[in-house]
Formats: sequence, structure tokens, C-alpha cells
Amino acid sequence: MSSVISYGQVNLSVTPDKTTYSSKEIVNLSIVLEVEGAEYNQQTKLRLPDFSKFNLIGTGSLSNGFIDPESNVAVSQTITRLALEPKQKGKVKIGSFLITINNKIYKTEPFDIFIKDVEKKPMAANNASKDVYLNMEIDDREVYQDQPTIAILKVYSKNMDNFRRVRNIHLPEQDNLDVFPVSFTKSEIDPSDAGNMASQILAVFMVFPNEAGYVDIPGVSASLNSYANKNKIVSNKVKINVKKLPEGSPECFKNAVGNFNVTVANTSKEKVEVKKPMNVLIKVSGEGNLKSMELPKIAESPDYEVFAPKITSRVTVGTEGMKGEVLANYLVIPKKAGEITIKTEQFAFFDPSSKEYVDLGQQSLAVNAFSHDQILESRTAVEKVNEYTNTFLETVNTPVLKTTSFKVKEKKNSTGIFFSSILRFYFRYSECIFCLKRGRKKTDYLKKLRLRWL
Repeated sequence: MSSVISYGQVNLSVTPDKTTYSSKEIVNLSIVLEVEGAEYNQQTKLRLPDFSKFNLIGTGSLSNGFIDPESNVAVSQTITRLALEPKQKGKVKIGSFLITINNKIYKTEPFDIFIKDVEKKPMAANNASKDVYLNMEIDDREVYQDQPTIAILKVYSKNMDNFRRVRNIHLPEQDNLDVFPVSFTKSEIDPSDAGNMASQILAVFMVFPNEAGYVDIPGVSASLNSYANKNKIVSNKVKINVKKLPEGSPECFKNAVGNFNVTVANTSKEKVEVKKPMNVLIKVSGEGNLKSMELPKIAESPDYEVFAPKITSRVTVGTEGMKGEVLANYLVIPKKAGEITIKTEQFAFFDPSSKEYVDLGQQSLAVNAFSHDQILESRTAVEKVNEYTNTFLETVNTPVLKTTSFKVKEKKNSTGIFFSSILRFYFRYSECIFCLKRGRKKTDYLKKLRLRWL
């Protein structure tokens, strides 16, 4: 139910959240003023009707402006929200709201609401929630598809003791939007100027609408705990205008909205070998819908085989937006030796600040894959000795030698002498193992090793 009066380019409307209330419920009114064109001058503030049958317990307003894409005319919009507490039961008339623009008075038509008797409930339950309500505020009510907007949840109450009883906040869930919490830290209590109601910020969260058109953001629910029982309270709904993305998007554009950068790198420490996996990392960094966007993949090629990636993210959600980076770690197996170029799919995003599409194209990574024989030939002498030593220790049952402790006499350069002896023993031992690989007797070389150590 709404009361709307439209005169040319001025539209004034008032809408209650419902038409039937109990005597203890809060009546929420939304008054919307839309003015098309810059030639209209508002001369007075919004004048309220007679509210002698209500207690005015809360008020708030929000103003914004936009350009109508069809008529290319500037439109200014002011939304005022009033919270009223009924003083009597039965049918109650709400009068006209008035405003003067260009020496002309605009008003809404009066309408009726019905206040019914309160259902009989335990006194403790009524006392716990009779003057507590939630209100959701949206910073920007006109955004592009997949562009975020910040929502703030506030609680209002006459009794400050009720603020600590509000718990278990549940953010809205809906298929056509993604919601991410920013903060559940309660603010300081803000006392009302009129002395009737105080307010407190309960939560801040970010909303990403993923379809164009007018989208209703459902109310946020919470529980109000009292000594006797638990009551559920729900905030107001908020409607936002989600604009379609401009036409002319690149073919590679999917749903990335923000400002991003893409890099690709080889994170394997060893040399790239044919038919052995290597790690390729694609990193998308920047600001935007990082958690819901479709990441660029590694393009298919006959030169290599690609497996599904492991996705990790380092993203922070704040009042300025969603920032950070998302990492896709791929396993890639080269199929041939020589120069191989690993490419990503083409990637493009829409930048809301410039209202333009940005095509980053493909990112490429050049690697040189070696065959198994080339890997063996390229090893140094130390690497070969280490491999022979490891193979010997794993395959040959070496006897356990009795060891005795010894003490180096303290003198100058004793530490250097000790470590040089260890190094000489290591190379003699490696030489012994190398000779064993040629088929000589083990016992002879163990004796020879002992003599050389002495």
C-alpha cells in the first residue's frame, strides 16, 4: 500500500511496511521524493502530518542522485524513514506529507492503517521486545551488476539494557546476491537527540548483486534474549537499483567487476623435465568481486597436460571494498622437450570507476623442458656423488661400525682442523662408494678408508 502524488517531474510517495499492526508494534514509513531535472528548487523541508496519535521514536534520511539512462536527465532522490509507536487501537489515519518546490506545494494523499489488540503473551516476552527494532541502511542504492555496496545494521531502543541482549545476527541470503561480512563489532551507543531512543551499530556487511534490475535485499534477523525466553526481530528490507553492464564487452569477459591484474609463474624449484609435473601459479590481484568472479584458466595445448587447480585466497573485506589476491596452483606436465609456452585464457574486467572494459589478453610463461637423459648429463660431480651415495645407502646393507669418542686438544685453529678432517673423510668415503659400484670388494675398501682416515 502506498500513497503517491506525481506532478510533472516531481514524485512524492509514502509507503508503510504493512497495513495492520498490533498496538505494541513499530510503524515504519518510507517517504520517497524524486525530482527530475536541475530546474526544480526545493524551498522547504518535508513537512510531517499530525502525529498526535503516535510517538515519533526514530527518523533518518538518505539522499542520492543519478542520470536516467533513457532520458539522460539528472534525477535527485531523497528517502526518509520514520518509526512510529501507536498510542491507540483501531483505524488510524495518517495525513498528507507536504513539500514546497518552485513555489508549488506537493503533497501525498492520506491513508489509513489498522492497529489491532495485542495477543496475550507472558509479560516478560512483551517487556523484552516492545521498544527494540532493527534498521538496515545502504550506502549506495544504485550500483552495477557484481559491484559491491555497503550495508549497515543498527538497533534502536529506549532501554539501553536491551542492546546487550541482541545476539545471533543472521545476514540475508538470496540467490541473486552474495553477502560477505565486514565487521560484527558493536559501536558505541549513540543517545538520541530527542531523548526517546538510542542506537548502536551491530554489523557492517558487503552486498554483491549478481543480476540487473530492482533487487530487494531481505531483512537481517537477530534474537533478543530475555530471562524468560528468546524473541526474533527482523530489520527492514531495502530495494536497490542494479544497473546492467554497458554493451560492447569483450568476448572473454565473464563476471569480473573491479580493477585487477593477472600474473603467471613457475614455482617449481627443479628443472622442468618431460613427463614430470611442474607447478604453475596464476595470481589475480586487485579490488572487486574476487571471491565470486571466474578466474582465468590455463589454455589447453598439445605441448602439455593440465590438471584442475588448487584455489587459495588472501582477501580482506572492508568498508572500502574487497581487496587482495586469489591464487590458482596448477599441475602441468610437459609432453615434449624444448621451448614450451604456457598461456592463460584471455581475461577482461569491467572497471566501474572509468565505466569501461579492460582487456588484459593472455598471459604467457616460457619454460625449457629437458628429457631425462639431458637432466642426467647436466648434473654436476657433487650431484652425481650425492645420488650414488643415496642409492648405496638405500640398497646396500652396510655393517654397523663401532665408534669411539675422541676429544680434540684445545689449540689454535682446532675447529678448522676438525672440520677439514670431516671434509676429507667425506670425499674419501664417497670415493670408496664410487669404487664399490665398479665391483670391487667392500671389506678391502673399508680397511683402506680406515687407513686414510687415520
